[in-house]
Amino acid sequence: MALFNKEPDRNIKDPTPKMQPAIQPQAHPQSVTPTVVTTTAGPNERPAMPVRPAPEPRPEGRAYLDSGSRISGKLSFDGPTRIDGQVDGEIVAKDILIIGESAVVTAQIRAASITVAGKVSGDIIAAQRIEIRPSAKVLGNLTSPILVVHEGALFEGHCSMQPEAAREERKVTVFPKEERVVQAVAAAGGQKQA
Repeated sequence: MALFNKEPDRNIKDPTPKMQPAIQPQAHPQSVTPTVVTTTAGPNERPAMPVRPAPEPRPEGRAYLDSGSRISGKLSFDGPTRIDGQVDGEIVAKDILIIGESAVVTAQIRAASITVAGKVSGDIIAAQRIEIRPSAKVLGNLTSPILVVHEGALFEGHCSMQPEAAREERKVTVFPKEERVVQAVAAAGGQKQA
C-alpha cells in the first residue's frame, strides 16, 4: 500500500516560468541549423504587444490646430503654425502659416509666408510668399511679392504682387472734375474761360 506516488500529478501546473523555444528560419536556405529564440512568459502572462513608434513631431509647425478643432475669433501666432481645423475670423502670424488639406478657413489672413492646401475664403496678405497647392480652393484677394499657384488649384479673386511696403508708400492723388479739365486745357496750351 503506497500512499505516495513517485509520478508527479499532471493536473498541477508548475508556477515557475518555462523557456518556450520559437524557431525562426535563417536568412540563407543552405543552412540547416534553426535559430532558437527563447521567451520567459509565464503561464498567466500575455505575450508582449508590438510597440508602435511614437509619431514624429510635425516639423511644419510649432502651433497646430488639428482637424477636430473649430475656432471663431482673432488668432495670433508668433512661430510656425499649421491649421487643419476650421477657423472663422482673423489670423495673424509672424512666421510661416500652413493651411492643411482638411482645413476650412473663413478669415482674413496676414502672415510672413503662407501655404494653402485646404479651403480659404477671405483675403490673404503675405510679406514674403503665398503658395497655393493643387488641393487648395481659395476665394479672395491675394497680396504678396511672390505667388505660386500649382496646377489643379482653384483661385478666384484678384492678385497683387507688390511688396506691402511699396503699396503703402504709393500715393494716389485724385483731382475733382473741375481741376482735371483745367489741367487738361493747360497742358494743351489753352486757357480756361469763365
